[in-house]
Amino acid sequence: MGVISEARSGGHVDELAYLAKSEGVDYEVLRRRVSLGRVIVVRNARRAKVRPAAVGEGLRTKVNVNVGTSGTVVNVELELEKVRTAVRFGTDTLMDLSTGGDLDEVRRRLMKVAETVPFGTVPTYQAWIEGVRRYGGTGMPSEWFLDVVERHLRDGVDFMTIHAGITRELAEKAVRSRRIAPLVSRGGTMLATWMLESGEENPYLKHWDYLLELFGEYDAVISLGDALRPGATADAHDELQIGELLNNSRLARDAVSRGVQVMIEGPGHMTLDRVVADVRLMKSLSGGVPYYVLGPLVTDVAVGYDHIASAIGAAVAAAAGADLICYLTPSEHLGLPGVEEVKEGLIAARIAAHAGDLVKLGKRAAREDVEMSIRRALLDWDYQVSRSPDPERSARLRTRFPQDLGSCTMCGQYCVFLLLSKYAGKRELSAEELLERYGEGSPLVW
Repeated sequence: MGVISEARSGGHVDELAYLAKSEGVDYEVLRRRVSLGRVIVVRNARRAKVRPAAVGEGLRTKVNVNVGTSGTVVNVELELEKVRTAVRFGTDTLMDLSTGGDLDEVRRRLMKVAETVPFGTVPTYQAWIEGVRRYGGTGMPSEWFLDVVERHLRDGVDFMTIHAGITRELAEKAVRSRRIAPLVSRGGTMLATWMLESGEENPYLKHWDYLLELFGEYDAVISLGDALRPGATADAHDELQIGELLNNSRLARDAVSRGVQVMIEGPGHMTLDRVVADVRLMKSLSGGVPYYVLGPLVTDVAVGYDHIASAIGAAVAAAAGADLICYLTPSEHLGLPGVEEVKEGLIAARIAAHAGDLVKLGKRAAREDVEMSIRRALLDWDYQVSRSPDPERSARLRTRFPQDLGSCTMCGQYCVFLLLSKYAGKRELSAEELLERYGEGSPLVW
């Protein structure tokens, strides 16, 4: 029995009780949202050691890291180190986007290192790459795409991007469109090419019922891909993007009605003023299923700094209700990222997710901020460094210019907390008392 069916049964589900406690939400509220498909539990029933991630309404915004070989750089050891780095710096999920090497072997090795973290893939890549070699050109049968999905599920993959929303009609419109970038989704373009060459309908759509049976058997998550996401801000919210979103929303509602876990991906590039509307539209059309967003990138000119452009959009999206953020690295649009770029991209996305949660979740998300502010006022450097996203980096920055005033070297002897220290006794509550009261869970100034 899958988690949606268990939630609908009304009985006690240990896994949901654990997740409710870790998220700080009421068990019955979480159970109800899972039963409605508004929260998903990301894990494959066959993968015993994974630590499930709850994604969806009323929960902390999660962050995903992409890794994987390319067709030109096949360095599995590099990708393994990226996985280790992502786990170390707190990713919630991982996805393997490999297109080079023995794809089965690469996936299994990455999953072994990411032992406890929910793991995703894009099976279209492997179906296309191996299918061209096996069948020649684009001659692979539609059932082949499902065979690869089943192979990934058997390996224990927890969630998969399934490009079921792009129809042959939409693919034909895309290649004739006036878009700056007709398609920028790699898997979506592979699938569109297959449809245009074969004249057949989308195999994931054609075999949708069988897909639901497969994912239901493993209780894994379908992540409905955004093959027609805008790859330029000028293309946002056009007929193609909205047409695919309508299809994905219909498919998502159908999956939930049949007890299969699902989320929807989007939206790519769009200006800041469109982000909130995009999230609200998706939630409204789909009945509130979780939204997994790539960025969104709010400008097209941040080359080398796309992780920042993405973090800006991600913070706004999370505040509006997006549930899972896909990180970007400084290498986006330039090349395969290295380990350091993975770390930078992940930290930027985690900060963006938390910034959104301060709006979306209020006090539940703000406790860390309040305590950090109190420790900052106390000039408690050990605490500030240890709780930073990258303690080693923060420690280097703190000690780069040695001094013994107790303040930082930016303000030095003119630090506001040093200047005001003699008046500290006149405050209604000292910083120490504020810290003590906060530690006891008493409300501060809200």
